[in-house]
Amino acid sequence: MHAKVGTFLSKVPAVTLGFWIIKIAATTLGETGGDAVTMTLNLGYLIGTAIFATVFVAAVAAQIGAKRFHPFLYWFVIVATTTAGTTLADFADRSLGIGYVGGTSILFILLMATLGLWYWSLGTVSVSTIVSPKAEMFYWATIMFSQTLGTALGDFMADTSGLGYGGGALVFGAALAVIAALYFFTGVSRTLLFWAAFILTRPLGATVGDLLDKPVSNGGFALGRFEASGVLMLVIIACVLLLPQRAGRHPGTPEAA
Repeated sequence: MHAKVGTFLSKVPAVTLGFWIIKIAATTLGETGGDAVTMTLNLGYLIGTAIFATVFVAAVAAQIGAKRFHPFLYWFVIVATTTAGTTLADFADRSLGIGYVGGTSILFILLMATLGLWYWSLGTVSVSTIVSPKAEMFYWATIMFSQTLGTALGDFMADTSGLGYGGGALVFGAALAVIAALYFFTGVSRTLLFWAAFILTRPLGATVGDLLDKPVSNGGFALGRFEASGVLMLVIIACVLLLPQRAGRHPGTPEAA
């Protein structure tokens, strides 16, 4: 018997168009859901962060402990990162008085440090090599910081640039279109483009979420936060059921001959 190079079915999904559609819906839900708890229920950013951080830790533990890919579990963890990221970014920017520029800068440094440590430890930050609990922990830490950074970046663009929520959404949508063009028409690193797109889908979701639930006087549509969150949740569930959701296949795993 000899070992040969085969494939390993990951516990994270293959990156397809369906993946990005669900990701944007999940990041939008993170904004409306986080605001619903901290603002509508008036629990505040600190309590909201504590609630969602607890959910996030429990969800990540379940995801890492799982033996195979479970679509609903995976996307539940993603939603947990977006809600926790929303409340954490708002707590840092507003309650601690760091401000959008300070909060964005700190979160960017933390994200780059996490990616750097991941690369130093495992030699790659590609999602096509997540084949161990250690790699999974780096993956989810990177996602958590990217979701929090995206919230701060989205709020910064919408609130201080004068573009408003709709204008901010257009800017981030255009940036994602540029990344898509680079993916299809250039040889730029796929790993770099993945993480750039992953980060930018969060501020897109943040601005769209704010556009849905902020008052008309502030440039929003004034939809109820719980109502908007409920609709987005149904959209995500429908997408998970209807769009292809398969585990990524990663090369390099030995199999029996």
